[in-house]
Amino acid sequence: MLDFEVVSHTEIDRSISIFNRDGFVIIRDALTPNQLALAQSGTRREVANQMAEIPIEVANRGYARYSFNQQRIHLPEWYQLIDLPTILPILEQVWGGSDYICIGAGGDYSTPGAKIQPLHSDLSDLLNDPLSQVKIQDVPTPYVAVNFLMTEFKAINGAIRFIPGTHRSRRPIPKLEYEPDWMKSSIVCAPAGTVIIRDVRCWHGGTANNSDEIRPMLDVLYLAPWFRLPHMNKILSRSSYENVSPRSQSLCRFIVED
Repeated sequence: MLDFEVVSHTEIDRSISIFNRDGFVIIRDALTPNQLALAQSGTRREVANQMAEIPIEVANRGYARYSFNQQRIHLPEWYQLIDLPTILPILEQVWGGSDYICIGAGGDYSTPGAKIQPLHSDLSDLLNDPLSQVKIQDVPTPYVAVNFLMTEFKAINGAIRFIPGTHRSRRPIPKLEYEPDWMKSSIVCAPAGTVIIRDVRCWHGGTANNSDEIRPMLDVLYLAPWFRLPHMNKILSRSSYENVSPRSQSLCRFIVED
């Protein structure tokens, strides 16, 4: 395991320095005990509901590995995470202002028996420059995922591995069988409630869950003011939108139902 630095949400300058260098930064104390407890309660409910409908053999991310769709944003356990005062100031520094947007909230989890996941990036090259002079890796951070650890992440229970500095890399991502050992062990181990702010281009992947517990992680997704995905789905109900804070309403203005 690599020894990743964990910083306080109050250390904004340090957070930005690490984020720009590595493509992700690990934040402690970003959730209150009540916020974490509510998120964990919603996670347990949604995991139970999803697993009752979908057996682990046909889980939507491979055997024993599931993801929540981004429509979880309408649930109070998720939309409480949209406008955290401990996280938004860091995003404002990432993008030099407050005009970024939120496009959804979901997450993923692995259950006992899940195997190691190949490294991947969450953003393909949408620029498609026919001259290959500019790729999506050449631009400043376009897309950020804020991940919330709902349980302690340990090497044994399927914690996530990240490859520092790959958010701007043009190199091909190695296939699992060709990954060097250090990449397979570049694992983030941290307590429940820890937050990871990451450029989605950064190479990452789940590890094997050899424990007897489910390893869940929630996320909220944000786009830079100047970046949009080809499809922006209206996934937030009008009734849920009217119940969130004015700041959340501004952030979610592109995904609320007409």
